[in-house]
Amino acid sequence: MTLPSAKGAAVGRGIGIGLMYGLWKPRVLGAWRVPAAGPVILAVNHAHNIDGPMLMGTAPRPVHFLIKQEAFVGPLGRFLEGIGQLKVDRSSADRTAISNALGVLEQGGVLGIFPEGTRGEGDFASLRAGLAYFAVRSGAPIVPVAVLGSTDRPGRLVKALPPLRSSVDVVFGDAFEAGDGTGRRTRKALDEATVRIQERLTGHLKNARRLTGR
Repeated sequence: MTLPSAKGAAVGRGIGIGLMYGLWKPRVLGAWRVPAAGPVILAVNHAHNIDGPMLMGTAPRPVHFLIKQEAFVGPLGRFLEGIGQLKVDRSSADRTAISNALGVLEQGGVLGIFPEGTRGEGDFASLRAGLAYFAVRSGAPIVPVAVLGSTDRPGRLVKALPPLRSSVDVVFGDAFEAGDGTGRRTRKALDEATVRIQERLTGHLKNARRLTGR
């Protein structure tokens, strides 16, 4: 198995920095909460099409995101693979994607996940079990991330994108362990971990909105 390129992810971070700070005005809060080394999972709410690039450009470390395979088409697909992103088939248990994601964590990298699966309200109301599985299986801490920007103001050129040059807040929360400390990976243990994760992510989002006034 060939793991996603760590160097590629570093290049992707550089591109993300240029893109995000060139087109929008990101305000990054709490980036110091991301562990400086070792495996970590960034759990990101998903309300905008730029959430992935935004995190690549504002996180303090290069990020390997799990991205739906539909995006890996033509030149864009080759580009995403080149910057170390992970293709996942959401219609089934994608063993290759699972192995690659666990491999990133085993090598001490940063895995980015949209736990709601698809772009929606971005409120963490509906979580998939994949996040709990990766966290419990790898033992990696989870850092909740809230990306908050205005999508209801005039001036948007594309739906689900904040207006160009508008401010977007990226708020990192405290790292936490999803497991119960026993190392259990049973269905019940994963279900319980998912509940714990949802409570932490929802709480972080509320705090982030209060902090930013969004």
